Parts: sequence; structure tokens; C-alpha cells
Amino acid sequence: MKVLIVEDEKNIRESLVSSFKSQGFATESASDGVEGLYIAQEYPIDIAIVDIGLPGISGLKLIETLRADGIQIPIIVLTARDSWQDKVEGLSTGADDYMAKPFQFEELLARCNALLRRTAGFATPKIKFADIELDTMAQLVNKDGKNIELTAYEYKVIEYLFMNPKKVVSKTELTEHIYDQDFDRDSNVLEVFIGRLRKKIDPEQTIKLIQTQRGKGYRLNPDYVAN
Repeated sequence: MKVLIVEDEKNIRESLVSSFKSQGFATESASDGVEGLYIAQEYPIDIAIVDIGLPGISGLKLIETLRADGIQIPIIVLTARDSWQDKVEGLSTGADDYMAKPFQFEELLARCNALLRRTAGFATPKIKFADIELDTMAQLVNKDGKNIELTAYEYKVIEYLFMNPKKVVSKTELTEHIYDQDFDRDSNVLEVFIGRLRKKIDPEQTIKLIQTQRGKGYRLNPDYVAN
């Protein structure tokens, strides 16, 4: 999953980028509202963390513009403004959550994960299809209760497919959501990840959970996805 961080304080911005990367997120960041708005409008983002007091345009104007454009990604306001009036204004503008500085990253991460689950239609951190269970909080994948050892990028791939179970995900979409923009992306590498995932989660190919849609991308086997 990819998080956008729009924060003008360099230390906070860089700390958030580092912390989210350590939790398996791909990241984009901006130091002003204009750049943040451009990234959110032009690139695939799963969730955004936005400060209010930004150079260029304010965080509230950024959120208002995104909502007016029909961009409905989850947005968390992260700001030093902590009065109830500020919170009401932020939420009324279109933010999904509001946190005041100083903050604990663990709480911010928990709120991000909760919003991502809610957006995908899941109430708990554990998502199960066939005999494969993914725990988005622990970032673990189990088969019949036994942990499957995955690399960081293998986990990112299966997490994105599990969070979008009813759609065909193109190679382009998948790579854009699991890599940073400056990463040297190669579709052949993605195919390697998919191949290794299939062998790890279904070595006998009995359930064929991850299907290839020729010329389109990948999807979860609809036999295991409720309509």
C-alpha cells in the first residue's frame, strides 16, 4: 500500500517516511500543499497524511480540492492545531480522521490500517480467502494456521490483492502501489513475485487463489470471493 505524506517540517516528514517504509508501505512525500495536491491527483495513492499549515496551499484547501475532484482516498490530518473547532473544520472539509501533534507513530499507523481496512470493506485486521489468512496488523500470512515466510515485496503483492479481492489488478497498478515512484520498476520482477507467491501459498496448486487474466493482470479466484 502507498501512503502520501504532506508535511512541511522536514524532520517530521522524513521520520514518517522512514517509519512507514519500515512497516512495509511504499511512500510519496511533499513539503508543500501544491506539490502534495499534484501527487494525490496524478499518482495512485492509498492513504494520505496531511498537515494543515502548509506553504503554497493549506492542507484544508488540498483536502477540499481532492474531494471536489472526486478523489476519495482516506485522509488523516496531522497538525499542531488541536482545538475542537479545528477538528470539526478538518473533518467537515473531508478528512477521515484527525490527529494532533505531538503524536505516537504507533497510533498513527493503527489509524491508517483501520481506515484502509474500512475502505476495502473489512472490519478486522484478518482477511481470509480459501485457506489463506492475511493479518494486516502483524503483516503475516498463514495457511491452515501455519505461517508462510514471505519477503517484504511478496507480502505487499498479496496484501494489495487481498485488499482488492473483486477486481482485476493490472501489472501497472500493482507495481505503482507497492513501489516508490523513484524505484526501478520491472514487470518481469513482479511476475517473479507472483510465481513465488503461488508456490508458497499453494504448492500443489489445488486452490489456484491468484489467477492471471491474460493481457489484464491478476485477480483472486472468484470461487473464494463472496459477491
